[in-house]
Amino acid sequence: MHSPKTLFIKLMVVSALVLATSCRERKQMPSVMFGQGEDVTASADYDLRDIQAAGEIIVATLSGPDTYFEYRGQGFGLQYQITKAYAQSIGTRLRMEIANDTAELIRRLAEGEADMVAAALPEAVGFATIHGEWTVRDDSPELQASAKAWWTDDTRSHYLALEQQRTQRVSKAKVNARPPMLSRQKGIISQWDSYFIRHASSIGWDWRLLAAQCYQESAFDSKAVSWAGAQGLMQLMPSTAASMGLSLAQVFEPERNIEGAVRYLRHLTETFSDIPNRQERLNFVLAAYNGGPGHVRDAMALATKHGKNPHRWNDVDYYILHLSEPAYYRDPIVKCGYLRGAETSGYVRQILARWASYRGSAPAHHSSAAPLPSSGKASRVRARSDYINDSLLIR
Repeated sequence: MHSPKTLFIKLMVVSALVLATSCRERKQMPSVMFGQGEDVTASADYDLRDIQAAGEIIVATLSGPDTYFEYRGQGFGLQYQITKAYAQSIGTRLRMEIANDTAELIRRLAEGEADMVAAALPEAVGFATIHGEWTVRDDSPELQASAKAWWTDDTRSHYLALEQQRTQRVSKAKVNARPPMLSRQKGIISQWDSYFIRHASSIGWDWRLLAAQCYQESAFDSKAVSWAGAQGLMQLMPSTAASMGLSLAQVFEPERNIEGAVRYLRHLTETFSDIPNRQERLNFVLAAYNGGPGHVRDAMALATKHGKNPHRWNDVDYYILHLSEPAYYRDPIVKCGYLRGAETSGYVRQILARWASYRGSAPAHHSSAAPLPSSGKASRVRARSDYINDSLLIR
């Protein structure tokens, strides 16, 4: 007799194995039936040499701050760091896949959709656990042997220490923070104002909004590098910078960095073009710049599920904040998993507050060499001009 737990696990494996093949080409996996007294093994015959030939190892895990999460399009988390190091040791790329629960991890591994699970699974036929951390199929003996030989007694503690050092690292921008405004009297926000003015207009933004975002990103430090590897004035991730046409050297050139960021902001504006209200759309664009558009879409999906308006930021912001909680980031409708939600929510709020402050101190357009308009009629004209420009945030 089998316990209910054992029967459940066996049923999960059986149902997984009789389904179709994985998302990439694999050798045909014959279906497996459990019978009384039968030896049960999966026969995918897809092992280490096949993984190396494909150039990619697929690892499934559960999303979370200590396993795997995405921030600005880059993977982070302890299991991500460990499996990435192992993938490098066998000469392959790493692809992390997020599952919603343990049952889905079992299914993906049994079907061949994943080569390995970066989580210990309940003891089940056809699976082997490596040092209590990883699970692979029994029919991948080469992968098992390789992973067991690579993993040492201090592997977890070593990568945990590296992860803690990285996440606790304070960016250079925070250490050497510049004042949020260079001269309130002259209406000069920063030494980069001419670049903000030049490039903000291409996306219909008030240049002071772009300046407010830049201060939030780097405190106007053109050499800033964050804990996550974001670089320059607008803290572009290397992959984002490359996709916007910037070379590694250009990322630290102030105008090129701002120009690349504006291109990315234009892309995000188009991505969220389904939000009809331009003022509302701005919130979503800023949130996506910080946390990634996938996480913002997850929060919108949660808002819809719970009867809220997915195009209203005050509704969606609630779910942005709660994407740091397992009950939310492991919801089946969530595709991108865990998010540092408090950071993304605060990012939007602080930029808008700083922008409001800048609007009260810096004109809509200025030249550092030209005096600000005097009081009287000219000032009233300028004030009206500010209002018009502020209402045209995003075309």
